[in-house]
Amino acid sequence: MLAYAYVMIGGALGSAARYWLASVVADWTGPRFPWGTLLINVLGSFVIGWFGALSAEGGRIIGSHEARALVMVGICGGFTTFSSFSLQTLALIEEGQLGWAGFYVAGSVMLCLLGVWAGTELVRG
Repeated sequence: MLAYAYVMIGGALGSAARYWLASVVADWTGPRFPWGTLLINVLGSFVIGWFGALSAEGGRIIGSHEARALVMVGICGGFTTFSSFSLQTLALIEEGQLGWAGFYVAGSVMLCLLGVWAGTELVRG
């Protein structure tokens, strides 16, 4: 049951961080393209790869089940925004911005894979 409490706490922290960062990026870049969501998904992918490798069995520090639940399920789950990504992609398509929609999908997938790889490699060094 303790792991559920850690997931809830992490989810609240991740969601608050997502809201803050998305707002900052939108203020900086404007509302025409969801740069904040793209950045959040890349950062979340990096963190889950980094922490997952760092705290896995055989990693530099072995994380408890609760610590991994807090960071990987709670914080990263609350922080990353794939559902928002899907909704924003649909909005771009419905607005006739097919090029931006394609760029957003391809950029999100490629950059998030790069993020999770970079986080993992940072630990494996």
